[in-house]
Amino acid sequence: MSHAVTPPPAEHAHPGPAEYIKVAVFLAVVTGIEVGIYYLKGARSVLAPVLIVLSIVKFSMVGLFFMHLKFDTHLFRRVFILGIILALTVYTVALVTLLNYH
Repeated sequence: MSHAVTPPPAEHAHPGPAEYIKVAVFLAVVTGIEVGIYYLKGARSVLAPVLIVLSIVKFSMVGLFFMHLKFDTHLFRRVFILGIILALTVYTVALVTLLNYH
């Protein structure tokens, strides 16, 4: 009786320290943009949507690189994205409810 041995799945090379530093610098720049937008007087009407989009960008970068979702199976990435969509939906419903409450 012969059993076929399947090789383990190929592992992806994880980024080195230089890649993490690039991601950290990118996150710092996005944070600086968020702070700068907050202090712009003309941007008050679009402040919340812009900050939400920038927060999603930062959240995604942290998830992809520091949680290694970029290197895991697509199932984990889908669960992650569904979580973001669910959180945004709950936030939007709560925001609309509170805005219409008064």
